[in-house]
Amino acid sequence: MLKDVLANQESYHPGLSIDCVIFGFHNNQLKVLLIKTRYSDLWALPGGFVSIDEGIDEAAVTVLYGRTGLKGIFLRQFSTFGSSRRCNVDFSNSVLDFYGIPIEEGKWFASRFVTVGYYALVDFLQAIPPEDGKNDIIEWIDHNDVPELILDHKEILNTALQTLRMELNLMPVGYNLLPEKFTIPELQKLYETILGRKLDRRNFLRKITAIGILTKLNEKKSNVAHKAPNLYSFDKEKYEEVVKNGLTQGW
Repeated sequence: MLKDVLANQESYHPGLSIDCVIFGFHNNQLKVLLIKTRYSDLWALPGGFVSIDEGIDEAAVTVLYGRTGLKGIFLRQFSTFGSSRRCNVDFSNSVLDFYGIPIEEGKWFASRFVTVGYYALVDFLQAIPPEDGKNDIIEWIDHNDVPELILDHKEILNTALQTLRMELNLMPVGYNLLPEKFTIPELQKLYETILGRKLDRRNFLRKITAIGILTKLNEKKSNVAHKAPNLYSFDKEKYEEVVKNGLTQGW
């Protein structure tokens, strides 16, 4: 809780924070996990401060687990944000006022923070934001419908999305965003949603098959109106190998 952090400022690195862009995929929509606190009418990315006794990667994992309840998922540092204007004194003072903390005592919080941005890819159906009615509202929002965000959080989100799109040419995605079993059209729709454009069906099938990360199952998707498509799963070992070594093709 921010009030506890403000009361123990000496336990945290001054001027350093973490912000996480958490992506999930559901109903053919790329969603972003956002929060709204009691002290602001604007939405924000999940974030936090870095304690003296932990590294920034550890801090990011802590933030991610606290907002999704998930461990061991894909998490990547993508950029650092430290504009000289990255400080909103009026906003900071309003937060201090909300908690009844004198401005003089809250100078640490009201100063400029350099934030390290991470993006995470999670299974929407497995990520269950904790109920915390006393503090924050936590919701999944379609990435095309994100409202105004605090500070430079919209810039952080846009940079994360741009990074994800570029990295589609360097590594596969889907393992953390799709359910365990899926169809090729569902996988293609995921790629199209991230890229923001249509892909040729035959070319996509050829390229994704050539990567060698899919296992065709002896099952078909049920409850469909037309011919039932085959179900696939990811070969986790081969998937991780490709993530490590990278791709040599683009989309």
